[in-house]
Amino acid sequence: MRSGASYYTGWEQEDYPPHFLDSCSLCNRQLSHNSDIFMYRGNTPFCSQECRQEQIEMDEANERRSNLYSTKKSSKTARQNTEPKKEFDSKKSVRSSTVSVA
Repeated sequence: MRSGASYYTGWEQEDYPPHFLDSCSLCNRQLSHNSDIFMYRGNTPFCSQECRQEQIEMDEANERRSNLYSTKKSSKTARQNTEPKKEFDSKKSVRSSTVSVA
């Protein structure tokens, strides 16, 4: 009797869920147990260096976009905190006249 967790065969069997090394994370191409598997971030398999590099570039672009967004957001918040508060109440009336005190 053999257990399903004892070794990886590369075959999908009905009794077991698909293994994370069964297909490329980017293009979903089937990974064979006789070919190289290119890993990224620990447990993300790819069928080729090109698929792995494309994922790396997408992650870097997302990170730059996220950093740019957070930089703009913090810059806007900082600018709002340093600008003087301008209070305006349309219900107030302002009289401009000269006052003499004796």
